[in-house]
Amino acid sequence: MSANETMIYLAERVRNILDGDPRITEKNMFGGMTFLLNGHILVGTKMDGRILLSVGKEFHEQAIARPGAVAMEHNGRTMSGFVWVDADAIEDDDDLRDWVRWAERAVAQRPPKDAKPKPAAKKAPATAAVKKAPATKPVAKKPATKKAATRSR
Repeated sequence: MSANETMIYLAERVRNILDGDPRITEKNMFGGMTFLLNGHILVGTKMDGRILLSVGKEFHEQAIARPGAVAMEHNGRTMSGFVWVDADAIEDDDDLRDWVRWAERAVAQRPPKDAKPKPAAKKAPATAAVKKAPATKPVAKKPATKKAATRSR
């Protein structure tokens, strides 16, 4: 199986486990298909057959103690609450289901993320068919003439 076929197959297995849950959305992230629960990362699939799971900071140590799990690192920093699970550890559907359900319990405790509003559509430029009336020049006023002031004494 090619790397892309591996990821597609893995994503389909995860999709079957989540089975139409209306809280789930899918998004391409981290070089693979990622499943979000109420806008939060739940599980991501990679081309090498691994999965990325959000297990929550409170369950991080328990997660990395399980066989096949390692902490996610980004730029040399451990990302507490996220773990990678090796392909061998999720080869069996029951094992994959167990990991996904475990992550689901952790992520479901978080409040839903607010949907970000989409940016407003740009206005289309005015077309040549619409013509403006020509501007009129303001009428120049004549300078006021001074009346000779007469002084009375």
